[in-house]
Amino acid sequence: MGIRVWLAACVLVLVLETANPQQSVCQAPNGRDGHPGAPGRDGRPGQKGDVGEPGMAARSTGVRGAKGDPGDPGPPGNPGNQGYRGPDGPPGPPGEPGNKGVKGQSSNIAEQPRTAFSATRKSPGPTPNPNVVVFDHIITNQDNRYSTQTGEFTCRHPGYYYFAFQVVSSGNLCLRLMHRDATVATFCDENQQNNFQVNSGGSVLKLAEGERVWLESDPKSGNGNIYEGPEVDSVFSGFLLFPSIA
Repeated sequence: MGIRVWLAACVLVLVLETANPQQSVCQAPNGRDGHPGAPGRDGRPGQKGDVGEPGMAARSTGVRGAKGDPGDPGPPGNPGNQGYRGPDGPPGPPGEPGNKGVKGQSSNIAEQPRTAFSATRKSPGPTPNPNVVVFDHIITNQDNRYSTQTGEFTCRHPGYYYFAFQVVSSGNLCLRLMHRDATVATFCDENQQNNFQVNSGGSVLKLAEGERVWLESDPKSGNGNIYEGPEVDSVFSGFLLFPSIA
């Protein structure tokens, strides 16, 4: 019953407010507070703020802090001094075979010149130079390059030659191997007892075409002490070892 009266009064008030809005005398009582709503969703992250001012250095406490993140690598330093060479390592595997070389020229020994002589001294005749020791009896004379008249060997094929002699004497004797009118080597023997004694020597000489080689006695001893007879022989020999290109 009370509610109906109150509703009727309110209707009357509304009618009066409609007629004259400035005169409102009827007001409804406040309602009860509603129940709290459900929590809303998180909002979107905001923009990053500006970097703040660097803080003041903290006082040293003597306690070592945690290790920080590694910094960016610095520029490379200057090269150091070269170190000492270390020990050699083990040998590596064999490499590939090289290219085949150019075939060389063959040398046929049968095509090489052959020069050789050997002669003994029997009874030589007089010579323009009395100091030249002449071997007048031919044993071998390939190419006929040795002369029994002059006692000289004349080169035909340039190359390296070997000359040797064994001369029997009955007294002191000095012999000289001659080449280009100069003494190559001198060989002397003393024989005070006047017995048979052999004076020998030899040498390798490089000869050009036309050069001569001979045996000569020293003028002090001469050829008078060289033995000439049937018991023993004096021999002078020479031969080509190998030819030379230049």
